Amino acid sequence: MRALTIANADDADTGFVGDRLRHHGYAFDECQREHTDEWPQLDGHDLVLLLGSEWSVYWPDIARHVEAEVALVRDAARRGIPVLGICFGHQMMAHALGGSVFRASRPEVGWVHVDTDQPDAVASGPWLEWHYDAVSLPPGAVELARNEVGPQAWRLGRMLATQFHPEATESVVRRWSSGVGVDELARVGTSADQLLAATRAVADVAELNAHKLVDWFCATVRDTPFQAC
Repeated sequence: MRALTIANADDADTGFVGDRLRHHGYAFDECQREHTDEWPQLDGHDLVLLLGSEWSVYWPDIARHVEAEVALVRDAARRGIPVLGICFGHQMMAHALGGSVFRASRPEVGWVHVDTDQPDAVASGPWLEWHYDAVSLPPGAVELARNEVGPQAWRLGRMLATQFHPEATESVVRRWSSGVGVDELARVGTSADQLLAATRAVADVAELNAHKLVDWFCATVRDTPFQAC
């Protein structure tokens, strides 16, 4: 089975999610958001994985890239190709399918717990968050988890979206915590050392939670009887 991954050029690590999808038999074709003209057609792909980004959906200077990803999400929905969207991917799915994306009431950066309606699929946490935007759900979507900032997980047909980062391994967090991430962490009152220490402390349970989420996605969401969105 083939999975089409959409990510920014410098942030394409699928982490725990990719590991578990490979366990389920997927191989990956990686596409970069910056080079939409190089994206293949969805023909021959059995899954779309949308990773996070430093971008915001509503930035005017990336409108062309957003339009391409919107078209991809809508095409997948029409064809019944399963989609798993994470953080920016979650926001892109909401935007493409009739919801909205806006600045969150406060940033969420670090390991958090969420209120979940389906703990056998979406654990309460810990989950890594690193975002500044929130969404309103598209019509027909079922919210699975939330916190005071907004929806944290939802599904619509064969699509699953999470605001948190189930893929986040220590190496992913280390990369995000370097460069401009140092200043971002300082602005929210923490540091790379603190975040990495917290990451190491929860690594085992975070991996188990990510695997459980992917297993449920493959067993339940992916195989939902298809109804065009």
